[in-house]
Amino acid sequence: MGKLRRSQITGMNFHYLHYPLNYFLDAMVKYEFEKIELWGAAPHLYVEDLSLAEIHAIKRGIDRRKLEVVCFTPEQCMYPINLAAKESVIRKRSVAYFKKSIDVAHELEAPMVLVTAGRGYRNESRQEAWNRTHDSLEQLTAYAEKQGIVLTLEPLQKIESNLITTLPELKEMLRSISSPHIKGMVDTIPLAVEGEELASYFDQLQDDLVHIHFIDGNPGGHLAWGDGSLPLEGYLDTLGDYNYNRALTLEFTSSQYLRDPNEAIEKSLQCLAPYLV
Repeated sequence: MGKLRRSQITGMNFHYLHYPLNYFLDAMVKYEFEKIELWGAAPHLYVEDLSLAEIHAIKRGIDRRKLEVVCFTPEQCMYPINLAAKESVIRKRSVAYFKKSIDVAHELEAPMVLVTAGRGYRNESRQEAWNRTHDSLEQLTAYAEKQGIVLTLEPLQKIESNLITTLPELKEMLRSISSPHIKGMVDTIPLAVEGEELASYFDQLQDDLVHIHFIDGNPGGHLAWGDGSLPLEGYLDTLGDYNYNRALTLEFTSSQYLRDPNEAIEKSLQCLAPYLV
C-alpha cells in the first residue's frame, strides 16, 4: 500500500460553522495542516456580504498562518442558488453569484472554485434542465478562464441533484464544454452511495480529475474517518496506484460535529496517521 503525504490532507471549515473563521484557521495551524478548502457561507465568507477590504483581511489571516487555499467552495445547496433553475431570475442570480465566487477565489489565490450542476424540477424534461446547466457552466467557464481559475465540477447525491450524480453524467458534461478551465472531481460519499469505484474516476477522467473530498460514511453522512464504514484501505490503494498527489479534503457536513469540530479532525487524523508520510 502506498503512503499519502500528510500535506495532502486538507482541512475545511464546514463543520466549524458555529465558530468564527479565525477559530477554524487557528485549528488548522494547531493540527499542522498546510492546505485548506474554504466553504463560502455565512458567517465565515459569504460572497454577497463581504467587501474587497474584508476579503483581503481574510487573505492576510490565511497568509499569516502560512496556509494555502486549494479550492473555494461557495455554498450552493442550502442557499437559493441553482444553475439549472427554470426561473430566469434565479438562474441569473446563480450565475452572478458564481462569478463573484470566482473573483473571491482570485483574491484568495485559490486555483479552483467548486461548482455543482444544480437541479431541474423532477416533473420536467431532464434535458431542458441539463441544457440550462450547460449554458450556465459555459458562461462561468469563460469567466473563470479570464481570471485564471479552474472550475471543479462535483457529482452530488440523487437527493441533491437530478443532473450530475454519477461518473458518466460528469463525463458527459465535461465533454460538452471544450475548455481546460472546467475539470472533474469526486466526493467519496456520492461515490459510495452510487456503488461506483474510485479507480473508475482515475481511469476515465485521467488528467481531468483534479480534486477529491475524502470522508467516511455509512455510506452517506460525510463523517469523520472511523465513524463510518467506507473502505479506507481500498481507497488508499487506489490513490497510490494512480500516484494521486493533489488535495484530499476532509469535508464533514454532519451536524454531530458542530459542537466540537476539533474532535472530528483529531479522530480522522488518528485514523489516517498509519498511512501518511
